[in-house]
Amino acid sequence: MKNLGAEIRSWAGSIGAAIVCALLIGIFVIQPTKVMGHSMDPTLHDQQRIFISKLSHTFRYEPKYGDIVIIDSRVDRSRTLMDDIEEHPLISLFTGEGENEIIYVKRVIGKPGDALEFKDHKVYRNGEALDEPYLNETMNYSSNEKLVVPEGHIFVMGDNRNNSKDSRSIGFIPLDHVLGIKL
Repeated sequence: MKNLGAEIRSWAGSIGAAIVCALLIGIFVIQPTKVMGHSMDPTLHDQQRIFISKLSHTFRYEPKYGDIVIIDSRVDRSRTLMDDIEEHPLISLFTGEGENEIIYVKRVIGKPGDALEFKDHKVYRNGEALDEPYLNETMNYSSNEKLVVPEGHIFVMGDNRNNSKDSRSIGFIPLDHVLGIKL
């Protein structure tokens, strides 16, 4: 009986260590996620599983133009480490919460200091029309406003421009709201 108790404690310790490692890896290094909706069609599809590198979020570095990023769309509030923990897929197994509707998958269009314009069915960055071969239809959105991306923020859009809730409606994305970059 003594050996059985020691064996159970050994297994419990190993399982506990594995769970802690999975949490740490998922919060700080790499995490699977699911695309919800059609805003990234045709590049990514509804319910498609993707992996994201969390290193940009962990070390607070700026994504590159064209990167597909995962963002927290609640741009009017600050993020904390607790947000990262609560959004981890392993935690949602225990809490019973499903995929998070505040997490968006989008493409980086503008970085700090960029001037963006939307005219002639195209996006212009710093006066130059973007070459966007990933789009499958002409963008219907236009605006007379010139937007300048503030320091510490990015501007994101979905590839399905006519069916995407993105920076045009939610505003500039603080860099700490960029949760990762698609691998």
